[in-house]
Amino acid sequence: MSVGAVSRSAYQIATEFDHAPLAYSLSAVAAAVYAFITYTLVRGGEAARRAALVCCAAELAGVLTVGTWALADPSAFPDSTVWSDYGRGYLFIPVLLPVTGILWLRKRGAARA
Repeated sequence: MSVGAVSRSAYQIATEFDHAPLAYSLSAVAAAVYAFITYTLVRGGEAARRAALVCCAAELAGVLTVGTWALADPSAFPDSTVWSDYGRGYLFIPVLLPVTGILWLRKRGAARA
């Protein structure tokens, strides 16, 4: 997911940024969050687990906010973001991934305690 989001946002920003700056900027934010979560999961440790948990919650908030905003006001997004329509363009993985991550990270934290 990180590679796909980074690639998509980099291409969109480099070639079509003036068409939909908000959508492409949000896609870049999503890409950065995915990359950071991946890094923290690879790094390991309690601080990394907590940072990943916060990022998963922020990612879920972003998906729900932008997904609802895109449905309520389609003109705000002339092109879709990773989070548009709750991640429909990515098979809803953007809404499922943070929920799964939160559940897994919480279970992992409880198991360590």
